[in-house]
Amino acid sequence: MLSAKEQLEIIKRGASEIIVEEDLLKKLEKSGSEGKPLRVKAGFDPTAPDIHLGHTVLLNKMRQFQELGHEVIFLIGDFTGMIGDPTGKSETRKHLTKEEVAENAKTYQAQIYKILDPVKTKIAFNSDWMSKMTAEDVIQLAAKHTVARMLEREDFKKRYQAELPISIHEFLYPLIQGYDSVMLKADVELGGTDQKFNLLVGRELQKEYGQEPQSLVLMPLLEGLDGVNKMSKSLGNYIGINEPANEIFGKVMSVSDLLMLRYYELVSAVPLSELETIKKDIATGALHPMEAKKRLASELVVRFCGADEGTKARAEFEKVFSRKDMPDDIAVMEVPWDGDKMKLAKVISATSTVSSSSEARRLIKAGAIEVDQQKVTDVDAELSATASVVTMIPFNKIYTIRIGKKRFVKVVAKK
Repeated sequence: MLSAKEQLEIIKRGASEIIVEEDLLKKLEKSGSEGKPLRVKAGFDPTAPDIHLGHTVLLNKMRQFQELGHEVIFLIGDFTGMIGDPTGKSETRKHLTKEEVAENAKTYQAQIYKILDPVKTKIAFNSDWMSKMTAEDVIQLAAKHTVARMLEREDFKKRYQAELPISIHEFLYPLIQGYDSVMLKADVELGGTDQKFNLLVGRELQKEYGQEPQSLVLMPLLEGLDGVNKMSKSLGNYIGINEPANEIFGKVMSVSDLLMLRYYELVSAVPLSELETIKKDIATGALHPMEAKKRLASELVVRFCGADEGTKARAEFEKVFSRKDMPDDIAVMEVPWDGDKMKLAKVISATSTVSSSSEARRLIKAGAIEVDQQKVTDVDAELSATASVVTMIPFNKIYTIRIGKKRFVKVVAKK
């Protein structure tokens, strides 16, 4: 059994902030002395059917709590999902129907056990208590928070100052999320840094209801394949955990060396001591970043697709991408796509690596253009906005283009 301090060090891995660290340490100490596991909550609104690697940052942290012997509650916000989390939104979100939320919730349950231990995971739905509340109950809950406090939230503040509409039901979202912590008697709540306001509301409501306020473990938002924006299906910069093994492997291999290390820290199960060795070996040249990336890609494929698929995906990647003359760091550029497909010449021209589309066509005809390390000589070749059409391994909306011998650019397709 690990000591409270040893557990805290594991919990702190990758975390942006812990509120309040001293309180969490005391809870861990009390848990150990009384032999009573902490109740650890993380909520997920089923607003989309698929879970991607960005979601697994919290799931991995939940798994760590499980391995430390604590009780993990995977809360499906089927009630709040119909409201839509207003966090970070510049306008009122379109709400989902009860049927849409229910269908998405089913797929969530099918996917989370690729990471969480099904035996040790408790699944809860906040509709179990919220749908039973009367109008009087909701009014009493709303009375425990002020409009002034709500307008302290950056997104609400900006919309209010810009005279953009804020619906009353959006104010209910953080209240309901906080009330979930009251109903579950959460000792700890996990969430992204963008959820800080909502999680703090939970602490305040627990005090109002005579409970000890939950400790908060805030995790950073995982950047997508472009290394800039938050991983998102709408931006096309995501790695879905239900995607084919080759696609997961190839996408991981497409990220920059710096982003690879961030993925190691936030979504890999590699122990911290090993991660430090990996970083050191890369810095000294003892380990090539490509090999470290293959190890990470293999780990994720094994986790999401199975051991055999991990071996096959690595072998397939090495067969296709056996050349070693690619630079480690390639500039990433977003290019707006015209529909689902766009002429390769036009894509190259849009990157400003050549003077014009006609120059791009001349280079293609001369055999001086490669896409994902495959030479392209057809001047009418098109690239899909959703998957590569010229390689054996699809890179969803991402292409590495070589112009001549020394110019490279990584293109992120934007529809």
